[in-house]
Amino acid sequence: MKSFLKKIALAVIAATMCVATNAQGKSNMAVGANLVLGMGSNSGVSYTNIGIGTKFLYNITDPIRLEGSFTYFLEKDFVSMWDFSLNGHYLFPVTEQVMIYPLAGLGIFGTKKDYGLGVYTSSDICINLGAGFDYNLSDQLVFNAELKSKIVNNWNRLMLSAGVVYKF
Repeated sequence: MKSFLKKIALAVIAATMCVATNAQGKSNMAVGANLVLGMGSNSGVSYTNIGIGTKFLYNITDPIRLEGSFTYFLEKDFVSMWDFSLNGHYLFPVTEQVMIYPLAGLGIFGTKKDYGLGVYTSSDICINLGAGFDYNLSDQLVFNAELKSKIVNNWNRLMLSAGVVYKF
């Protein structure tokens, strides 16, 4: 499964680089990387771990943006997780440098548990609800932070992320 996830992440990065290379003129696209703190519970057991993520952003119109993201949560207590999501953002400009947005979307959330007696894997469809903000550091570089709730069957998670996005 870990090899499969690496292949997916590499494919997303390669596709993003191809799009960036072929982009001409002003584009409404961006790529980014972020760190994620995932907090939640499964059957009453609280669980917190750190993830590393990548995202691709595409502005459909001035206020409407789509985001595809992939996050891999590092193994903790014999459990690792991954998340692939597609979210919509509605951008509200606060100043020339700051945008805030609500987000909503769908995703696939997977877990892998290996306690030494066998490996248990599962994946579930999830609903994403949250909000975020962008702070323009320059014309092409943006600091981004989000607070998102993932509503998953028996595994709800609150995810706090922060990262950098490059516009091209």
